[in-house]
Amino acid sequence: MERLRDKICLVTGAAQGIGRTTVEAFLREGAEVIAVDLEEDKLRPLINYPRARTLRLDVTDTSAVLQAASELDRIDVLVNCVGQVPVGTVLEGTTEDLVRCFRANVGSMAETIRAFLPGMLRQRCGSIINVASVVSAMKSVPNRFMYATTKAAVIGLTRSVARDFIEHGIRCNAVSPGTVDTPSLHERIVASGRIEETREALIARQPMGRLGKPEEVAQIMVMLASDEAPFMTGADLVIDGGLSL
Repeated sequence: MERLRDKICLVTGAAQGIGRTTVEAFLREGAEVIAVDLEEDKLRPLINYPRARTLRLDVTDTSAVLQAASELDRIDVLVNCVGQVPVGTVLEGTTEDLVRCFRANVGSMAETIRAFLPGMLRQRCGSIINVASVVSAMKSVPNRFMYATTKAAVIGLTRSVARDFIEHGIRCNAVSPGTVDTPSLHERIVASGRIEETREALIARQPMGRLGKPEEVAQIMVMLASDEAPFMTGADLVIDGGLSL
């Protein structure tokens, strides 16, 4: 195994869900991983892994992200997994709500890329992986106006970075999951007030008849982070169990 041996990987949104599972997959593949999140308590169990470091960081805070980048010697792989899933149509919420969602889902990625890309450019090597969503420019679902809008922007951001730095050894790709069984999804199911009904509806819209697993997304992350995808940049890999078909 050890497809990521000698690589230093930074993963945001690492406290739970896809981010946490990606951290664990990277560690199994021999990487040194810096796990970043605001929820420090949820990061704490990772200190039991010899090649894991944890960092409490608000990735929407420009100065804090730049400070973190200045303190890290090298980053080979950057995984942007921070995000929020607001519920509602365009008639619900305000412009300020939309701006906050952009800040979390798109601005956070711009902040980390802006901070860590210069080091990758000096190395003339680096892989950036952004978590978008099938609910974006390719697929709509009810009551996800802000989420779909911002995740479509993530795909645009990814392709822009890929094109601008393709001649400098930088690869930038996106992954677009469908409905994945994560703690965040559980929270939204509970918040609906109709737990069984909501869960069954989410499963029913998946052509495969089940929810995705975080591990299934993490394995694609490993491939993109490794040297197995050297000719791939600007791609958006859909991992949705057929939801977008």
